Amino acid sequence: MTASLFAAEEGVGSKAIVLLHGFGGCHDVWREVISALTPSTHTLAYDLPGHGMSLDFPAAGPARVAAKAVLTDLSERRLKRVHLVGHSMGGAVAALMALAEPEKIASLTLLAPGGLGPEINGPLLRRYAEAADRSEIRSCLSQMSGPSALPLEHTVDILWEMRRRPGQLEKLVGIAAAMTVDDRQGVIPHDRLDRLNMPVMVAWGTSDAVLPFTQADDLPAHFHVHHVLEAGHMLAEEAPDLVAEIIRRNTSRRARPHRQKFAAAAS
Repeated sequence: MTASLFAAEEGVGSKAIVLLHGFGGCHDVWREVISALTPSTHTLAYDLPGHGMSLDFPAAGPARVAAKAVLTDLSERRLKRVHLVGHSMGGAVAALMALAEPEKIASLTLLAPGGLGPEINGPLLRRYAEAADRSEIRSCLSQMSGPSALPLEHTVDILWEMRRRPGQLEKLVGIAAAMTVDDRQGVIPHDRLDRLNMPVMVAWGTSDAVLPFTQADDLPAHFHVHHVLEAGHMLAEEAPDLVAEIIRRNTSRRARPHRQKFAAAAS
């Protein structure tokens, strides 16, 4: 497999689902989502370059570097087609992967993805990057989550353990600074996204304090948009059962020529 790029692999089913976490996360944040999927599902949860066990990946930071790294790793694993799921920064990585090699992507599920609009809460993300103890991590997660979210102590523990690795905080601070210059993020042109023919689902919490859910407006007509009422930015942690159901739904359908919008509560 690709040197310095880590993926936790589970299951042996014929349907391979690739999970890409958001900025500051790691593969283990998907644990409850994976548990909610069918036991026979084959999953690969990556640590993106510069995060967790992929901390030392060369030139880590830009989404395009991560997209190329994961595509290369999938080729080395001889996986011809996968269902791709990405959250936040991982959503931008997933979209770039689908644009680069669409024949490899059977479906694309984006959870509050980066890159769909310029607005981004730079101050909160930079504070999150610097969070070095459980209390500060918990405070940042609380701001990123919806008003009815349960305490995310399991996630706090995961992120604290990850950030104890030498060099991890410095790497996150550098990535956050580059990602939020002038409190704006890079945008993937919508006319490029319109070329994607695989089923695409975009799920977004209506109380997202990191990326406004209105960035899902005016997407290509064949994208399905799912507004999760009162959920925040941390969808996989706030509503893992719902996220698993969204993944199951999107990986089982074919692309349609129109977009459907519907809303559901996170619980």
